[in-house]
Amino acid sequence: MTETLPSYIRLYEEGKLKERVDLLREKLKKCTVCSHHCKVDRLAGERGYCKTPYRVRVASAFLHRGEERPIRGYRGSGTIFFSYCNMGCVFCQNYDISQLGEGVDITPKELANIMLRLQEEGAHNINLVTPSHVVPQIVEALHYAVQRGLRIPLVYNTSSYDDIETLKLLDGIIDIYLADLKYLDEEKARKYSGVKNYPSVAKAAIEEMYRQVGNLKTDPQGVAYKGLLVRHLVMPSDVSTSFRVVDFLSSLEKGLTVNIMGQYFPFYRAKEYPEIARPVFPREVERVKEYARQKGLVLIED
Repeated sequence: MTETLPSYIRLYEEGKLKERVDLLREKLKKCTVCSHHCKVDRLAGERGYCKTPYRVRVASAFLHRGEERPIRGYRGSGTIFFSYCNMGCVFCQNYDISQLGEGVDITPKELANIMLRLQEEGAHNINLVTPSHVVPQIVEALHYAVQRGLRIPLVYNTSSYDDIETLKLLDGIIDIYLADLKYLDEEKARKYSGVKNYPSVAKAAIEEMYRQVGNLKTDPQGVAYKGLLVRHLVMPSDVSTSFRVVDFLSSLEKGLTVNIMGQYFPFYRAKEYPEIARPVFPREVERVKEYARQKGLVLIED
């Protein structure tokens, strides 16, 4: 029988989950939670790149049936959209949340209540969307929620601009990593996402995620319970450096599970940049998918 009990249960029972809460909280005092390392005191209300002090802002929380099949399953993924982001993508389709910060400020205990509600509604997992800047608060909320009966896996749904030391503190807490790899070009990352060192940071982050959980694993019903699934959005004129992305991902594991996405559309401020001011062509997407198959990657189509 497949063992699907979340890893964080063991950490809690061993008394180690509270240790992680304390270590992550320390990172908020001179913030190094994400790769920006703003060094502001978020516990004192200071704000860095992510505009988020201690209290997190949540835009929505619901059973999401639009994620990949192994994530949404047959009952839905318990998705929590965190407001703000540690990236500033000019083409973000959720810019009202990620850039404008729509949402409601809540405490970790209130976040724990949301997790438990989603579990009661039948969610296969708790899907943490844009979590990189609020990891300490998430783990604190998890500690409260486990005591009250949370027993479903956590999905870390990230842009991959993650701090390695923070990710290491998530080892044994996160069972499913849903990681986006946007591009492997430093100048493009600065131009379109407003961050430095994205390629090196994202590659190191994805390597660490893979080290922790390995490739995606599913139960007999096809629902994920552990592992890494990497997303890649194909952009016009190969702005997304898609073939280089595929080369890197295939170097991790030939059978790595990936989603080559073709839904790019010039949202938000993308029309200010002529080279990405159009939708992606189907042939551009299919070329990347074919290359990924040739390199041995396993493609999820939805």
